[in-house]
Amino acid sequence: MDNTNCSCGKTKKRTEKEYKDLMNRLSRIEGQVRGVKNMLENDAYCPDILVQVSAINSALNSFNKVLIANHIRECVVNDLHEGKDETAEELITVCHKIMK
Repeated sequence: MDNTNCSCGKTKKRTEKEYKDLMNRLSRIEGQVRGVKNMLENDAYCPDILVQVSAINSALNSFNKVLIANHIRECVVNDLHEGKDETAEELITVCHKIMK
């Protein structure tokens, strides 16, 4: 099932399941960020806010792990099979940026 468009215009057609999973993760993260905002507005104790921010960071890291795994399995593998070796270099560059 080749539903990717990674190299042509840098877009990707996601399956409905992948799309829903990623959107659900982002919605939960949005809720967590709103919760931290509310905590700040209600003068919550700093360590309590820090714990919640840490949870948001973990959720974002989890989102990135799912997204990069999907990208490798679909976009990178397909491009490499088509001889588009530049996709590997692009992935390396992205990994350097997200692993600061």
